[in-house]
Amino acid sequence: MARILVVNPNSSRDVTASIDRNLDPVRASMSVDIDCMTLAGAPDAIESQADIEAVVQPLVALMQANPAEAYVTACFSDPGLALAREVLQAPVVGIAESAMLMALGLGYRFGIIAILDVSVRRHLRYVRSLGLEGRLAGDRPINLGVHESGDNSAVERILEVGKTLRDVDGADVLILGCTGMAHRRELIEKELGLPVIDPTQAAVVRAAGLISLGYRRAA
Repeated sequence: MARILVVNPNSSRDVTASIDRNLDPVRASMSVDIDCMTLAGAPDAIESQADIEAVVQPLVALMQANPAEAYVTACFSDPGLALAREVLQAPVVGIAESAMLMALGLGYRFGIIAILDVSVRRHLRYVRSLGLEGRLAGDRPINLGVHESGDNSAVERILEVGKTLRDVDGADVLILGCTGMAHRRELIEKELGLPVIDPTQAAVVRAAGLISLGYRRAA
């Protein structure tokens, strides 16, 4: 059976376990093996540009050492995506890129729920690089770190930011801008009445589609 390797670029095994659990609905509907790995020795959370740059080479080396039919970079900053696509022939997808592409099919303007103010600046650069700024309604932070964003105490803040993206910015689909928030997807959809994208789910579904159609990168 084809294998998708999902790599958490931070060193938190708790984050990896959460990512793994959130992929169970995808496993139930896909005929692929989905394996999740943690990048040992990486920062405990990817929250700054320095964190991103620090994991690029080790992340790609981990992918090279673990053969798979497709790879997913499970951090919303999509670290190492360009380098991985240069050195690996199998498809490599990032969760932020995949979430935004999925959003285009669910609504006209998407909103991103970010973790920190500094995250918003990175997201905006990335959105512009993908040519999607015309489809971005807004990008607003909850001002909590990676680990805090998954706590029960973060729910109220996530919903508050989601409502602002919906009611003020005009978003008709929301993207969770950190894997730490992903297990709140169903709750947020129920409370806000909008489609909510778990970016890692979006990336794995995209990777599975590339595998099923037999795509590989050009040599």
